[in-house]
Amino acid sequence: MASLAEPRGSRARSRSPARSPGLSPALGPSRCGEERRKAASDAAQETQVRPVDLNHAIKLLEDAGSSDLEDQQLKVLKKVVKSFENGLPLKDLAQIMDILNLCAEKVNEQEAFIEPVCELIKLCGLPFQKKKFSDEVNYSVAVSKSIAQLGCLMRVPSSQVRIQICYQPTSADYKIQMAELGGLAETLVLSLALVENQLTEKLWVLKALQHLSNSGVNCRHMIKAQAASRLCLYLNGTDPSGQLVFRSSEILWNLLENTSKEEVVSQLSSLECIHALKEIFVDRLINGFRHYDRQLRNDLLVIATLVAENSAASMIESGFTMLLIALATFTEVKIPNPLLEGLKLTYSYEDFEMKKLLFNIIGIFSKDPHAVQLLSENDVMPALLYYVKPHKKPGFHDWSAAQYEELQLHAIAILASVAPLLVDKYLSCQANTLLLVFLEWCVGQDPFFGQGNSFHGTGGRGSKLAQMRYGLRVLKSVVSLYDDAVNLNLCDQGAISQLLEILKYAANKLEQKDDAILLEIQANILFILSVLCENDVHRKELFSYEGVHLLISFLQMDPKKLHSGLGHRRLLFSALDCLWSCVIGCYIAEDYFLEQQGIFFLLDLLALKQKSLCNIILGILSEFCDNPKTIIHISTWRGEKDQTAAKLLIQLWRQEELDLGVQRDQYGRIADVKRPIAGSFQKEQEIIPMPSSCPSFAIIEISENIRAKLYSLLCKLDIMFVLFKSVLNGFKDGFENLPGLSAKDFITLAIIRRYIDFKVGEVWSEVCTELKEEFRPIASDEETLRVISEVSENIGKMVTAYQTEVLENHHHQEIQEEEKAYTKIRAVHKQKEMVNKSWENFLTRTSNYEALKKAKRLQEKLIEASKSKSKTQNGAVHSTDIKGLGTTVGSGRLVTVESAPSQLVGRPLSAKRLPVKRVSFGAGALKRNEKS
Repeated sequence: MASLAEPRGSRARSRSPARSPGLSPALGPSRCGEERRKAASDAAQETQVRPVDLNHAIKLLEDAGSSDLEDQQLKVLKKVVKSFENGLPLKDLAQIMDILNLCAEKVNEQEAFIEPVCELIKLCGLPFQKKKFSDEVNYSVAVSKSIAQLGCLMRVPSSQVRIQICYQPTSADYKIQMAELGGLAETLVLSLALVENQLTEKLWVLKALQHLSNSGVNCRHMIKAQAASRLCLYLNGTDPSGQLVFRSSEILWNLLENTSKEEVVSQLSSLECIHALKEIFVDRLINGFRHYDRQLRNDLLVIATLVAENSAASMIESGFTMLLIALATFTEVKIPNPLLEGLKLTYSYEDFEMKKLLFNIIGIFSKDPHAVQLLSENDVMPALLYYVKPHKKPGFHDWSAAQYEELQLHAIAILASVAPLLVDKYLSCQANTLLLVFLEWCVGQDPFFGQGNSFHGTGGRGSKLAQMRYGLRVLKSVVSLYDDAVNLNLCDQGAISQLLEILKYAANKLEQKDDAILLEIQANILFILSVLCENDVHRKELFSYEGVHLLISFLQMDPKKLHSGLGHRRLLFSALDCLWSCVIGCYIAEDYFLEQQGIFFLLDLLALKQKSLCNIILGILSEFCDNPKTIIHISTWRGEKDQTAAKLLIQLWRQEELDLGVQRDQYGRIADVKRPIAGSFQKEQEIIPMPSSCPSFAIIEISENIRAKLYSLLCKLDIMFVLFKSVLNGFKDGFENLPGLSAKDFITLAIIRRYIDFKVGEVWSEVCTELKEEFRPIASDEETLRVISEVSENIGKMVTAYQTEVLENHHHQEIQEEEKAYTKIRAVHKQKEMVNKSWENFLTRTSNYEALKKAKRLQEKLIEASKSKSKTQNGAVHSTDIKGLGTTVGSGRLVTVESAPSQLVGRPLSAKRLPVKRVSFGAGALKRNEKS
């Protein structure tokens, strides 16, 4: 079986691309066509020359008698071996297996049968013979059973037979498939109990299992036989060659890769298995000096890591946890440990890999509450804080720069998991101070270029961003405990101002290029600031000016980036959370936020109508409305198409009801007066009696949507009641006083105003249903419940009546506006007609002299009629007529003054007439041209 499960790639290359008909190997090594035909011909001739009656051989072996009969049996066996020396035919394989089983029963008493049994088993290793291509399919069941019976022959108490079973020099895919089908691997695992004290035979079995374990099917069969636990117990067995540990660990690896990891780990989690794993690990750790020993040690450590992830594993009881923790802190704290006496670690690559594995397993132990005490006692905190310092140039006997950076980042990453568990140790080691100094180095100008080779160093090549990222993760994990001592210690050291500087540094870097690490850094800083400043006005004042300016820049983020997948959405949510915790409640910060038009940016985000953003933004706006200045800003805001804040909030309400499946008619009015605000899912829920401490579905529903926050915000803005006052006044001036709202908005607003009343009605409905299921109310109580139900229903009817009135008034107003529009159109047409008639009269006067004279007479008559009949006393009368004028169009104003009173001019006017001189512009221009 040693080569029974070689890699499929090698088997595919060794298989012949074409097979000739007749007797040929089922799947054998490739040969040229002529050699293959010759070999098949020779095999056929030899088979024909020496035919064997297998039935006769079986009958002969079944008889028991004298020594002469034994000789005959041995001769028949030799003849069978000779007849099938080129391979066993598929059709005869079942009978050959019968012969093998009969011989196996005789081996116990007659050792002479050992040799023919081994020869027959050796024949099974040759390619099977077939006459038709379909033989492989036709005899697949028989072949699989035959191969499975080979494993059962491990019961034969003969080392030669067992070794021969495990050694089958063939690589045929067909046999691999048949071995999988027959469950040979499971049989071999069970046979390990038979060879437990025979090292050579055990190694041969393990070698066969190692090859078989490359197949996922075989691995599943092995798991059924508890292969993982059986093999783990062999790890610390006596074996000078070291093959026992090597092959057992290789099989365990294959089982982990090819089957369910949880099932394998479950089998390895017993106390006996962990003890065995611990002993062989310590042996390789202390005594292993070869490259191979160190690799095997690391492989065993990986297996131990997987076992440690199982909470049911007895790692602590076995002492393995204590050992691994002490080993992880061995080089940093320099504390002697009897468990590690004689240990010497180098700076080789294998020791570097072991160091990373030990850091990793500490992170796994940190998830086990029972291991926290061990982490504290073994100085894990000082060991991890050893790496929270600026990187220095490595010495000759030290880790390389790339290796130290990888260990540093790994240790700080593990510190983020361990620090919240060991807060006392964290404070006693001055971890906050170390982290703040480390972060200050990260934003400093010290020449350092990260290698960025490891998983934790991703994105940090050529910078200190990776160190900053994991340092902030540690702070985030610690402040998330909301421990007053930790937070006070941070604030006393100026953490708020330092974090704001780092935030500004990261924001400037982000402007150059979007980067996921920078986005995470900013989000973590905002979270830390949120925790530090929450419920502390003094800290909010420290945050106010510079912090608000940074928050404004985050709120102005391009909405398209929210779907980039880099972390912009998380950054925006962190900024909103920071705004809620660090600004609201401090009037200085609130006023500065309002001065920077922050409310406008919040409403712009709200106008995106993204469900995930609406909830938190509405909460922030509702809290901000406690500041009187906020209402003016909200009322002033205008969105796209001059949209007002009131209209936006009402649209959000309608969208929320649409998502909840609330019934409304085509105009948006209430369709179900009994349950006017209940959604489709709420109506489907059955009302089940619950304890008073458990909220009902009507109460839970309040926190699951944004309607309650919309109602609260509208109440604080006083918009809703102003609008509803217009409803009570018959909407005579509602549309004029509240621009931007349509009749549909007024209809929705009527529902919003009664939201609390409708919600109270839902709660009473649930109370009535629960009472009727548990009790039978008396007549007075039942009458009270009926009245309460009717009150809620009447409110719904009243709101429906208001909504109908809104529609009617809106319809009436539309008709009035339509009439005004038509009146204006008629006036315009009339004016056009008058203009056209005036033009026609003008054309008539210019083309017909009689008409002109008639018009002139009419004009003079009208002028005369328009003059005042009363004579002016003590005043000169001046004529306005232009003598000799032959037009009927309006002329310019003309007054002929014949004399002027001497009192106005101071002397009598001269009687001399001044001649009027005519100037010819054309002649003057001509003269100027001639001169030029």
